[in-house]
Amino acid sequence: MVTVSIVIPAKNEAENIETLLDGIDAACETHGDYEVIVVDDGSADDTSGVVIRRMETHPRLRLIQHDRSGGQSAAVHSGVLAAVGQIVCTLDGDGQNPPEELPKLFAPFLVAGAESVGIVAGQRVGRQDTVSKKLASRFANGLRSWALKDGTRDTGCGLKAFRRDAFLRLPFFNHMHRYLPALFARDGWHVAHVDVSHRPRGAGRSNYSNIQRAFVGAVDLVGVMWLLRRKKRAVPSEPARRG
Repeated sequence: MVTVSIVIPAKNEAENIETLLDGIDAACETHGDYEVIVVDDGSADDTSGVVIRRMETHPRLRLIQHDRSGGQSAAVHSGVLAAVGQIVCTLDGDGQNPPEELPKLFAPFLVAGAESVGIVAGQRVGRQDTVSKKLASRFANGLRSWALKDGTRDTGCGLKAFRRDAFLRLPFFNHMHRYLPALFARDGWHVAHVDVSHRPRGAGRSNYSNIQRAFVGAVDLVGVMWLLRRKKRAVPSEPARRG
């Protein structure tokens, strides 16, 4: 039985995906059963071709293709639906999330007494991004943390691990991947955090600009605040049987 499924949302990452997959195998080979699912989110390059050729010699590797770009959250959701592991780890396809950090994420689920942990969220230390991107992210994270009280300083980090069944019970919406700690806490799960390293992008360029992130982030934040206020508060219980 596969214990851990590693899901990689990827769009136009043909130049980065091979090195990333090599790193995942090196990091996870000694940590039990795992599978890797690459979700090609409507790439215009040879991302799928690279993965298909590699699948001939890597039986743990799977590929899902979107017929059009649906965004990172849609790619993650498709990967989780296809996953067979009880625990799902995610990392970005651009190589900026070091795969050697993956064991930090899934290890907390594999020990006794971890039943209350729903998600382990990576938080980047020493980010390797442009100054403008780091400043925009710092502002967005500060605003989100103040509004949602999710205790997470870097929710945009792609390195996360969570329970598959709990994730699939969350309400799906575009860009939900940025709000997973708050959504898991909404459903009563414990949210754990680990510090992770960060790398410069190996090749290509980001699929999103700071302006795009700011616009959709403002709308999403209001929506998530609405969801948190309307969580289910009643707890079901079975009536005692008569003797």
